[in-house]
Amino acid sequence: MLKILIVEDEDIIRKGLVYTIDWVNLGYVVVGEAANGEEGLQMIREHHPDVVIADIKMPKMDGITMLEEGLKEENFKSLILTSYAEFEYAQKAISLQVSDYILKPVDEEKLIETMKKLHTEITEGKGTEFAMENRGSSLDVEHYIELAQSENRYVAEAIRLIREKYTEKISIENISDEMGISASYLSRKFKDITGHTFLDFLNQYRIQKAVKYLNEGRYKVYEISDMVGFSDYKHFCNVFKKYALMSPTAFTKQRDT
Repeated sequence: MLKILIVEDEDIIRKGLVYTIDWVNLGYVVVGEAANGEEGLQMIREHHPDVVIADIKMPKMDGITMLEEGLKEENFKSLILTSYAEFEYAQKAISLQVSDYILKPVDEEKLIETMKKLHTEITEGKGTEFAMENRGSSLDVEHYIELAQSENRYVAEAIRLIREKYTEKISIENISDEMGISASYLSRKFKDITGHTFLDFLNQYRIQKAVKYLNEGRYKVYEISDMVGFSDYKHFCNVFKKYALMSPTAFTKQRDT
């Protein structure tokens, strides 16, 4: 199931979207609903949604600002709810890759059609293509090292250590201690330069390695879990599914078809 967050200040519209659409049948689960942009941004950070449906005009923080801030930290598709009067403003003001605009009152058929298309884009793009290593967003570690070398030597060294020691138990705390700097400083600089948290970068790199081993077909899934640095098999499966949108076993079956 893909995760969806609905942010709309009008209760009737928000509740209607949450409870009248058969999200499960469409392959989604609603992980949260928010009545303003501030609350919506917090939920984006907490729930890591795949899709955010957002109104433009909301109290405390408007939808445009919320999406812009959210996309600095998370990767998701966005769907804008707008009135006819706001439509031109929405198109001009949003320098984001908005998937679509839905005019109010919401056309349920239009919404369902759009969500089906998004589901296909996300599952194929984020799932199968990632697993087959054809995604442009796959981590190019050498590129990140080169990028970090000119920005911050500590971040560059942290990325090198991920590349060299991903099979071991490593953490940003251990690495920062070795460097003689604070973990909070390294964490902040790592995110600023790479766009990823340290743990997200490490896990993505480990899963990419796992995909290579799975493609070779020489190892059992539990063996690969250990080989790429996961001491807990269940945790490995959960992390793999987070990035590939399928379990290691499902990937293996797909590979063999």
